[in-house]
Amino acid sequence: MASYSIGDAERLLGVRSHVIRYWEKEVSLIQPKKDISGRKKYSGRDLRLLLRLKHLLYKRRFTIEGAREQLLRELSGPDPELRAGLEEIRFDLIDLFFLDGEAENSGEQKELYEQDAAP
Repeated sequence: MASYSIGDAERLLGVRSHVIRYWEKEVSLIQPKKDISGRKKYSGRDLRLLLRLKHLLYKRRFTIEGAREQLLRELSGPDPELRAGLEEIRFDLIDLFFLDGEAENSGEQKELYEQDAAP
């Protein structure tokens, strides 16, 4: 199972790490694990919850309390098979986001290498 750093979460969400940590504290559904070094590692589920939370807060203009309640309602709602299918699609999209970022970074590194090698 993939795990992501807080830096990865920042890039995906477009918010600073202190905001993510605040959301973790306010929404107990988000539970990153700590690695051996004590750094937080977010699961795909954590990132999906954070993405949904951001949408509720920024787009739908919920309060943090209202967004927490909405997340709880959504997670306990009907049709678990549909929800599971959507979760899988979201997880695939998160993986693609990070794969695209790796491809961009390797392209930038190649360009830098080519510039350094030029006479």
